[in-house]
Amino acid sequence: MKAVIVGGVAAGASAAARLRRLDEKAEIVLFEKGPHVSFANCGLPYYIGNVIKEKSDLLLVTPAMFKERFNIDVRILHEVVDVDPKGQTVTVKDLRSGKESVESYDYLLLATGAEPIVPPLGGIDLPSIHYLRNVEDASSIKEIAAGAKKIAVVGGGFIGLEAAENLIRLGKEVHVYQLLDRVLPTYDPEFAPFIHAELARHGIRLHLGTEVKGFEEKGKRTALLSSEGEEEFDFVIMAIGVRPASSLAKKAGLALGKRGHIIVDKHMRTSDPHVFAAGDNAAVDSLITGENSGIALAGPANKEGRIAADNMAGIASSYKGFLGSSVIKLFSLTASMVGMGEKEAERRGIKVRSAFASLSSHASYYPGSTPLLIKLVFEEGSSRILGAEAIGYEGVDKRIDVIATAMAAGMKASDLKDLDLAYAPPYSSAKDPVNMLGFIAENIERGLLKTFSYEEVDKLPRDGSVTLLDVRTKEEYAEGHIDGFVNIPLDELRERIDEIDPNKKAYVHCLSGLRSYLAARILMGHGTDAYSLSGGWMIYSLFR
Repeated sequence: MKAVIVGGVAAGASAAARLRRLDEKAEIVLFEKGPHVSFANCGLPYYIGNVIKEKSDLLLVTPAMFKERFNIDVRILHEVVDVDPKGQTVTVKDLRSGKESVESYDYLLLATGAEPIVPPLGGIDLPSIHYLRNVEDASSIKEIAAGAKKIAVVGGGFIGLEAAENLIRLGKEVHVYQLLDRVLPTYDPEFAPFIHAELARHGIRLHLGTEVKGFEEKGKRTALLSSEGEEEFDFVIMAIGVRPASSLAKKAGLALGKRGHIIVDKHMRTSDPHVFAAGDNAAVDSLITGENSGIALAGPANKEGRIAADNMAGIASSYKGFLGSSVIKLFSLTASMVGMGEKEAERRGIKVRSAFASLSSHASYYPGSTPLLIKLVFEEGSSRILGAEAIGYEGVDKRIDVIATAMAAGMKASDLKDLDLAYAPPYSSAKDPVNMLGFIAENIERGLLKTFSYEEVDKLPRDGSVTLLDVRTKEEYAEGHIDGFVNIPLDELRERIDEIDPNKKAYVHCLSGLRSYLAARILMGHGTDAYSLSGGWMIYSLFR
C-alpha cells in the first residue's frame, strides 16, 4: 500500500507517524510546500516575544528524523499542484528547481490546513502588512519588531491577542483593532470587561467597534485608515481569521461545504473513497450541534490525522466530534471555554439557562487564592450541557477540562455536583467550582433558584408593582447602587420581612449572587416569588 500525504504540521505529520506504526511495509510519502514538516504553530507568538528563545525549539520533527525513525519519505519545498482522482496520481512541483513530477497513490490524505483571510482592502499588499501562520512569518515579524516602536494588530482573536501580548513583552506600543465591540467574541459579554481591563492594564490600546478601511504607505511607515481616522505604524499584523486551504480539493472535484471545507465522513474519507482529509481544511461534526463544520484547532487536527491513518491501514476508526475546547493566556489572566456561550445558543434558537458564579481558585483561607469567574450554559428542560466559560488567574483550564469531559460523557448540568474532584486547600475547595455550578444548576432545575440577567435590570418596572431589593451591606450600597433598588442587608431581612409585600414579585441582588440567592430563598419561604440577579452588582456595574 502506498500513501501520499499532502501537508505536514499537525494532521499530516501525525497521520504519517501513525500509519507507519500500523503498517511497517507501507510506502509513505509526505509532501510539504514549506521548509518545515512539523512545527509548533501555537508557539509562534511566544517565539516573537522571546518566551521561546530558539527557533529550533519550534521544530518538532525534521525530514531526517522522519526517515531515520519512521522510514517515511518527507519532501519539503514540494507543492502538490494537481490531483487526478481517476488515475490516483498527484502532480508535484519542486519549488527549488521548478520541475514537476507525478506520484501515484493507493490512498491520498489532504492535510493542507488553513490560510489567513486576506480582506480586499486598499494597500493590503504592502510589504509592511504581515500574517502569522508559520515559522518564517514569526522570524520575519521578530526581526522587524526589533527596530519598530509602534505596531498595529488587526483582529482580536487568539492569534491577534497572543501576538499583541508578546509584542508588549518587547516593549512596543501595540494597538489592537477589532470590528466588534469586544475581543474574543465567542465569549459571552459578561467576560469582556475583565479581559479588556487586563489588556489595557498591560498597555495594549484597544480600538473596539472600529472598521479598518485600508492602508497607505507613508515613507517608512504605514498609515492605517479606519472609522476612527488615520494612524501611522511601523508595521501591521493581520489576524482576522483563517479559511480552509481547500483549493486543491476543489480542483480535484471533491465535495466541499458552504465555507469551503472538505466534506468528510466519520472516518475522514472524502467523496472519493481513496482520498481522505484531516485538519483545518476538513468539515467534521460538532458534538454539541451535530453540524458538519470545520474547526481550526491543533487538538482536533491531530486526532483527525490519526483516524485517517487508521482507516488507510484498514482499522475502522471514527471521529466522535469536537467540542471546541480552548484556552488563552492574556498576561496574568487565563480565559478558557468549551462548547457555546449563552448568546450563541440563543442565536441558534435554543432555550437555555445559565449558572454563573464568582468563586475562588482554591480555598480562600489558604494564601494566594485568586478570583475565578465561571459560567455554565445548559439547555432548558433537558439540562444538557451546552458549554462553559471561565476567566481567572489560577485553575481556569482544569475546570473547563472537567466540564469538557462531562460533556463528552453526556452528563447533565446537575450531575456536576456529584463529581468527586481532587481537593486540598492549595488546589481547590471542598466544593470545587465545578461542583458549585452543579449545585446552582440543580437549584435552577428544581425551581429553588430563579434568576434574571444584567440585561433585564433596566427594564424592570419602577412603579412599585414589583419589589426591587439590594441585600448588600449599607456601606456597599452607599458606594454605588442600582436606581430603584431598596437596601435591606441580608442579615436584617428576616426581622424586616414585613416590609416585603408577598404578593409582588421580588428582584434581588447582591455583589456576586450568593447573598441574593440566600435572600431569595428567605423570601420564597415567606410566599414571595423571588428572583436573584446572576452575577450581581459585579457584572451589572460593568455595563451600567
